[in-house]
Amino acid sequence: MKNTQKESTTAVDNSNKSILARGCDPTMSLQFSKVVPPLIGNATYVPTTDDTDFIKKLESRKWSVIFFAPGACRYSAAAHQIPGGNYDTAGWTLNQYKELIYKLQGTEVQIVESLNEQRVVSMLNEALDIARETN
Repeated sequence: MKNTQKESTTAVDNSNKSILARGCDPTMSLQFSKVVPPLIGNATYVPTTDDTDFIKKLESRKWSVIFFAPGACRYSAAAHQIPGGNYDTAGWTLNQYKELIYKLQGTEVQIVESLNEQRVVSMLNEALDIARETN
């Protein structure tokens, strides 16, 4: 006889929180933005894939979490410019992005970065647990 145990889950409501994402693949970013909200308590998830759009949105309002997608993190780790960079961000690594984020958002913003796709949802949920409300 096989004994199975049902894992209990508690729904978390993060609809009062927001995530600004910086990725480098427009197709993957769009797909992820459609799939992830129910997995992260319906937080507002806004994807960007170029620095002009990312910085404009970063300046436009307060965010709960800033997320760097795995592809962007891999480019940075290899000391390459993240695709979608512009003249002002030429040669930047995640360190320069973080400086700008903290300058514009304050130190209470949560920043999530991962090279590992499998950990992204859990890392976003961990950040949202302690993140400020922005919606």
